[in-house]
Amino acid sequence: MAYFFKVISALFLCSLFFSKMGMPATCILFKFNFIEVFIVACAGAIGGTIFYVYLFESLIKWWDKYKENKPYFTKRKTFTKSNRRIIKVKNKFGLTGIAILAPILLSIPLGAFLGERFYKNKAKVITYMSVSTIVWCVILYVIYYQFYDYLKGWVF
Repeated sequence: MAYFFKVISALFLCSLFFSKMGMPATCILFKFNFIEVFIVACAGAIGGTIFYVYLFESLIKWWDKYKENKPYFTKRKTFTKSNRRIIKVKNKFGLTGIAILAPILLSIPLGAFLGERFYKNKAKVITYMSVSTIVWCVILYVIYYQFYDYLKGWVF
């Protein structure tokens, strides 16, 4: 029963914050082997990607429909510094850049939101994010395995 809760916790953490909480929990805290880490972390992140892409699709449609009926949303858009950065990353790197950065620097929900907002092809967004997640899972596992003794002191 305790193992079941570890797996559920790891799935949930990987669906939200893959590199910041999910992978460290599966590798260091729960002490899963490579196959368990690979299956649990990738399943959590890919499942989270699918969930958030469809969630954000419905939220974006609802928000656009809501804005149509409100006259105070018709004013001209203001470009802030963060908006310009997001557009610059989108134009420079595209969906591939968002997919590569999402599991490691951003979070799975933010990557799914950006992918759904800028690129409406859900299958392409999910595929790119899934491949990126699998690659990052292997890379992070190798890093955690190599530095396990050093990282163990931080956690325990």
